[in-house]
Amino acid sequence: MFRPRTPVDDRWFDDEAGPVVRLYSMTRGRARPVEDGLFDLISLIVAKDPAPVAAAVPAHVLDPEHQTILAWCRREPISVAELGSFTDLPVSVVRVLLGDLYDADLISVTRPVPLAELPDERLLRDVINGLRAL
Repeated sequence: MFRPRTPVDDRWFDDEAGPVVRLYSMTRGRARPVEDGLFDLISLIVAKDPAPVAAAVPAHVLDPEHQTILAWCRREPISVAELGSFTDLPVSVVRVLLGDLYDADLISVTRPVPLAELPDERLLRDVINGLRAL
């Protein structure tokens, strides 16, 4: 038997989901960090010494997401990809939040060595062969 749907039937309820926050609200509408290209997936992030941090930016100024990222970075150097995984946020959002922390001088970034700057494999083999000849 056909029964027409009422507006009450069209509502979606999921008490398990909790409050939903749009990602752009976490980044204040920004889609890219200020330092675009600074944070690739394998860049290592480390929180700077907490003493100057406390004087520079009060904790209540930072969003909870910023504080979570800082907490992860204080434990050990951590990659951008791992931060995305551990915070359960998309990497694009993590990059914007890291850009905020970088601008506030709360983190330092270690970027991987570009392939063009790595030593030539032939040169390394020649060095190894030279050492073996000694």
